[in-house]
Amino acid sequence: MFHPLTKADLGGASSAAWLYCRPACFVDRPHELDEACLRIADTMVWFAAWHISLRDEGVVRSAIVAVPEFADWVAAMPDHLVAMAGAQRAGVLRPRGALQLGERTVRLNEPQLMGILNVTPDSFSDGGKHVDHAAAIEAGFALSSAGAAIVDVGGESTRPGAPLVWDGDEIARIENVVAGLARGGVAVSIDTRKAAVMEAALAAGAAIVNDISALRFDDRSMEVVVAAGCPVVLMHAPSAKSDAHEGGDYDHVLFDVYDMLAERVAACTAAGIDPAKIIVDPGLGFGKGVADNLALVNGLALFHTLGCPILFAGSRKRLIGALDNEAPADQRLGGTVALHYQAASQGAQMLRVHDVAENRQALRVWRGLRDAALTA
Repeated sequence: MFHPLTKADLGGASSAAWLYCRPACFVDRPHELDEACLRIADTMVWFAAWHISLRDEGVVRSAIVAVPEFADWVAAMPDHLVAMAGAQRAGVLRPRGALQLGERTVRLNEPQLMGILNVTPDSFSDGGKHVDHAAAIEAGFALSSAGAAIVDVGGESTRPGAPLVWDGDEIARIENVVAGLARGGVAVSIDTRKAAVMEAALAAGAAIVNDISALRFDDRSMEVVVAAGCPVVLMHAPSAKSDAHEGGDYDHVLFDVYDMLAERVAACTAAGIDPAKIIVDPGLGFGKGVADNLALVNGLALFHTLGCPILFAGSRKRLIGALDNEAPADQRLGGTVALHYQAASQGAQMLRVHDVAENRQALRVWRGLRDAALTA
């Protein structure tokens, strides 16, 4: 149920209230609005309003506030909400710059593709296709040639109910593949939640850690990432246990996911990870139903307030099948492109995909439309 938000509501908020300031009302021609719109980081996405939500005593109240009026609404807030609003506004506007991945520089002023390379026998979409190391390396080079800025190598399936893989087996699956791709100049990410696998992959040439548990599954993983000084992807999952899909009971899925990622960003920063090297992923499909996933896609811009690049991973997810007569995983390309186009339109900096060439083409069309709107 929708509850409208007023300045009086803000002024009377309790000390336990939380504020969420999401960019809204995106615009194609910011130059026609003078100072009535703002830019998300250093992306090609501008917005003309804030969707302000107050979460207090179990009730969420919301209002859409034009950019020029935002300061007046902040003035009506108690001090703890003023601090939240200021930090979230600053997070949205902070440039994300680039990721330096060995000799590769991945600029984040437009969406970049992360190609998925699962060297597993049982992943939900492509399990068993790349278990041979030579074939996997060839597939990784193909992803890079097709337009992937980063190739994400994973040695353990994280589909619902998948068995936990012993660290040694996971290392055996990924180590030679990571090394072969890295030697060939590919920027490699390691998709794992285990510290030992992270260490082996980083030693073999991986440049990013992509952890579905947001460094919660393994007690040593934080230490490994801090020591390596590498970028890390923190993904939301409702559980840090063996089955990351366990749980998933939300009061308000967008805000619950946001709160968890905000806590993990703060924990990683406190542990010594450079904030500029933290990437967040809302974890589409992990312990989330169709309605939950749709809410996350529609509210994706909220995660910009964390001040981190956003990685969005909707490729071939069950959400697409649920919306299209239970289409099987290998027949979800159209839905994948639609989801990632939507994410790009909300300023997502990285898109994790199986089908690189097709999504690269969609992004080129997206970029062409943005350029035309800015210059017409």
